[in-house]
Amino acid sequence: MPDMWRRLARLRVPLGFVAGVLVLWLARPTWSLLALGTVVACAGEGIRVWAAGHLEKSREVTGSGPYRWFRHPLYVGSALMGAGVAIAGNSPVAAAAISLYLAVTMTAAIRTEEAFLRAKFGPEYDAYCRGASRAPDRPFSVARVWRNREYRAVAGMGAVFAILAVKALLARG
Repeated sequence: MPDMWRRLARLRVPLGFVAGVLVLWLARPTWSLLALGTVVACAGEGIRVWAAGHLEKSREVTGSGPYRWFRHPLYVGSALMGAGVAIAGNSPVAAAAISLYLAVTMTAAIRTEEAFLRAKFGPEYDAYCRGASRAPDRPFSVARVWRNREYRAVAGMGAVFAILAVKALLARG
């Protein structure tokens, strides 16, 4: 795997802060778009929480919950969250920045993650990719959500939408 993908995957959080500042600066939220964007982003965070409640990171190939339908449900949720911010931000340039950030960093993260999982779990991961996984089915667990630190994404999303709400309030001025 090219080092570029690994580097980008490792830099996705700092790059996310840079992209976030740019997006928040460019955003011109209205109350109706803020409401719609919040609904979309919450749906994305809901998928992420659901996935985190089934995931045992680096310990096994997970096949329960949303992992039955999506190979990368955390990234599906992140993409929806990004779409929600783009909608709420009401800025084509901000939406383009979000799209570029997600396309580049998620591609890097998926490539490095899949290489790691394939190296660690081999045929078991390949079976999962083909939809033939024998991974255990398990109930959702809030403790797993906490262990997977999904509260950070919830807090980040809350902060972004709070800033957008302040911008919408100030714009009414």
